[in-house]
Amino acid sequence: MTPPPAAGTPPDSLPAEPRITTEVQVMFFDTDAAAVVHNIAYLRFIETARTLLAGALGMSLPEMARSQQYPVVVRTEIDYKRPAVLGDTLVIEGWLERLERIRFWCGFTIRRKGDDRTVLVHCRQMLALVQMPAGKPVRISDEWITRYGHLRGGKPSDEAAGSTKYGGRIG
Repeated sequence: MTPPPAAGTPPDSLPAEPRITTEVQVMFFDTDAAAVVHNIAYLRFIETARTLLAGALGMSLPEMARSQQYPVVVRTEIDYKRPAVLGDTLVIEGWLERLERIRFWCGFTIRRKGDDRTVLVHCRQMLALVQMPAGKPVRISDEWITRYGHLRGGKPSDEAAGSTKYGGRIG
């Protein structure tokens, strides 16, 4: 993965398609007594992918600490389709899915390495950028609007086959 852009990065240096891929090996502490991945472990895998995606979008951990602006999860939708087990190597893919004025959606899939066709988990998260310590929402940056304007409005994408479409109003 290339290093994330620095603060104030011109829109042309942001990735054209904001997407990351990372891998994780399932460890003992990720599983239950049957050696199946526990549902909370998937959320930790997604948290790691979301942090890497934020870095690719110009919000590295040091930049968040400096600016005191943090992406905060407002909603999580997750479908557990098939189990992962102890020793599996999982591939987690994350992408920026949709922009609103203050909120944005990210999508994630988890697959077993070597099986690109079978989705184990599909997740969508709605986030808002929040200025701390006041806890006030911050509008989506002009850089994001310029680069990712095509992700504004409309229905969220349905990235993984068989995932549930959200039919309600979100923005």
